[in-house]
Amino acid sequence: MTPSAIVLRLRAAGCVFAEDEARLLAAEAPDAQQLEAMVTRRESGVPLELVLGWAEFGGLRIALDPGVFVPRRRTEFLAQQAVAHTVQGALVIELCCGAGAISAVLLAKVADLEVHACDIDPVAVRCARRNLAGPGVTVYEGDLFQPLPQRLRGQVGVVVANAPYVPSAELDLLPREARQYEPQVALEGGGDGLEILRRIMAGAPQWLAPGGHVLVEAGEHQVASLVQSVAGSGLIPQTFTEPDLEATVVAGTLPAGAP
Repeated sequence: MTPSAIVLRLRAAGCVFAEDEARLLAAEAPDAQQLEAMVTRRESGVPLELVLGWAEFGGLRIALDPGVFVPRRRTEFLAQQAVAHTVQGALVIELCCGAGAISAVLLAKVADLEVHACDIDPVAVRCARRNLAGPGVTVYEGDLFQPLPQRLRGQVGVVVANAPYVPSAELDLLPREARQYEPQVALEGGGDGLEILRRIMAGAPQWLAPGGHVLVEAGEHQVASLVQSVAGSGLIPQTFTEPDLEATVVAGTLPAGAP
């Protein structure tokens, strides 16, 4: 199959970046038969990253298994903020870790970290364990802070989470690729989209060391309500935005004098 033939098929299927996708598919396929199968899957609507088996995130290739949430480019801003708030040798928790993309960036950018990542989805946990294999990293299956060892309480420098924040009533408005190929548990944030984020902000002070930070991604329209939750949990709120990525990060810092 020629590159131009792949481009024509992808364009006909509605792929906006058909040329780029064709190049990636051709480079990844080991032979013509596999290339045909990959192009056919993409034509049927399977996200490109799941067809390739990886996503580029923060300059890294993050392995993806079928049924795992695909890390978005906008979430690179959350990873950047996590790196900026993390010092060498820190203890870090990633909640709702999915494939472990944010932890992978942190480990690549900051030396000597101890990272604890967890997700409620066993498929995501298996994938994260592949991406985060190595010393200083442990991946848990469970609900938010629940599976983490108690020895971490009061010791954590950074808690970071790309938690679900899509309001339940807006799930049907998501792109078809997300609705059909990604787990609902990784997308749905409850009535106003903030149910899980509020739980994270409420629980974070018990795990953070004084001066530690919790950072999450949210929608721009959710910031005011979420900032109230941050302040209500005894944390100092701060908001960061990146217009080019349409990304918003809400942070909370445990006061240095906190017990």
